[in-house]
Amino acid sequence: MRDVREVDGQRLLDYWGYNPVGFFAPNTSYAASEEFNHEGRELKQLIRAMHDNGIEVILDVVFNHTAEGNENGPAFCFKGLDNKVYYMLTPDGNYYNFSGCGNTLNCNHPIVKLLILECLRYWTVSYRVDGFRFDLASILGRNEDGSPMNNPPLLRSLSYDPVLSNVKLIAEAWDAGGMYQVGSFPASRRWAEWNGRYRDSVRGFLKGENWEAKNAAWSIAGSGDIYGGMFPDDSKSYAGYNSCVNFLTCHDGFTLYDLYSYNEKHNEKNGWNNRDGSDDNRSWNCGAEGETDDPEVLSLRWRMIRNACAVLMCSRGTPMFFSGDEFGNTQYGNNNCYCQDNETAWLDWELLKKNRELFEFFRFMIDYRRRHPIIRKKLPNAVCGMEPLHAHDVMAEKVELPKGTRTFSISFAGYDRETGRDDLVYVSVNTYWEDVRITLPHLDNMAAWYLSVNTYGDGEGRYCYEEGTEVRIEREFILRPRSVAVFTGRAKS
Repeated sequence: MRDVREVDGQRLLDYWGYNPVGFFAPNTSYAASEEFNHEGRELKQLIRAMHDNGIEVILDVVFNHTAEGNENGPAFCFKGLDNKVYYMLTPDGNYYNFSGCGNTLNCNHPIVKLLILECLRYWTVSYRVDGFRFDLASILGRNEDGSPMNNPPLLRSLSYDPVLSNVKLIAEAWDAGGMYQVGSFPASRRWAEWNGRYRDSVRGFLKGENWEAKNAAWSIAGSGDIYGGMFPDDSKSYAGYNSCVNFLTCHDGFTLYDLYSYNEKHNEKNGWNNRDGSDDNRSWNCGAEGETDDPEVLSLRWRMIRNACAVLMCSRGTPMFFSGDEFGNTQYGNNNCYCQDNETAWLDWELLKKNRELFEFFRFMIDYRRRHPIIRKKLPNAVCGMEPLHAHDVMAEKVELPKGTRTFSISFAGYDRETGRDDLVYVSVNTYWEDVRITLPHLDNMAAWYLSVNTYGDGEGRYCYEEGTEVRIEREFILRPRSVAVFTGRAKS
């Protein structure tokens, strides 16, 4: 259902579609052409084309509320079918609002649980989607009185349903009622989670909040402190890494460009007097709020964006970034664009031409991650003797991070059977506003470390180095102010 309002003469629409009623029906307003009596055909063709190009499709589903709102809202669907079955009701008959949208779906009632299961099976079988991301998924684990359940029937059924056995299940492991389950979502090792701790700690550290250093280091290393250890079978990868979806930006909040262009949200055009949207953005405008032509501010902003990209792509866990971040798309400081079906929320593809340099940096970092499996997963121990995973102080030999440090490194090491050589990656992050001298680990039976990425640049606009063109580093390196460097260990020939 699309909510329609006007603010300052501008028509606002429910652009995101997070206001569901017909869970089995695609929103035809997203189609390029009208589909009378053929609803969904274009979406099926899209999914087929994605699959033909090796791209999986994850459907974002909203089973936490509906468009019928609270006790003052309309009754045109589930309220009329059976209000107390489909919604969580307070003792006085009002609506629990753990969704922040007026009502909360009673997901663990047998009838509602069956509705959700049948809906997911339908999208899996009829549309061939590859997985689902569940909005405010903690609601799926609440009882009819709103209390958290130890073993929610719905989540248990989803985890073991035979039709859904091969699809990906991804939880936004919190809700608007205060339940926060990152690292503790009742997932039966079947679900992945959006890692909210990664977003918050890495955002904070990159902008200079040095008290976030240890949380950021844990997050970059795969969040083993909150996702646990290994499966009983040691041949399998870490359970935690499979569960962890790392991100710095998504549809909720600032774009990556806006994250380093605004200290405050600017949601006035949404019509709620700037009260909507999160106030906890951990953003930094780099010295000027919004658009500016100051070359120093702009230079710092682009470097901060490269820093974020480099760290995200060199973090263990599945990386996710918001579409448009790769070419500097902006929402002009609006961090809640759900109602902006206009230039505020649309992707400006002209920026791809204007900011091609940033786009190429993203491409390089994605490819670098692909070429170095040690970032993505645990490998057999490295021949050179380096430990598989460590955090390092500015001196590589020191593996305890000082309290409040502004500079640290993460090392990944393992033996890659496919290439027949050690895969060694050293990621150094300097959030200090001055140069910092670091030393890299000593490598037995290795020639040297090579500089693959330097977000500060070489002064001539070069930030990345393809294999064979990297700069060889003798154990010391100067990390420039507010920059990230990535080094690759190379074996003797």
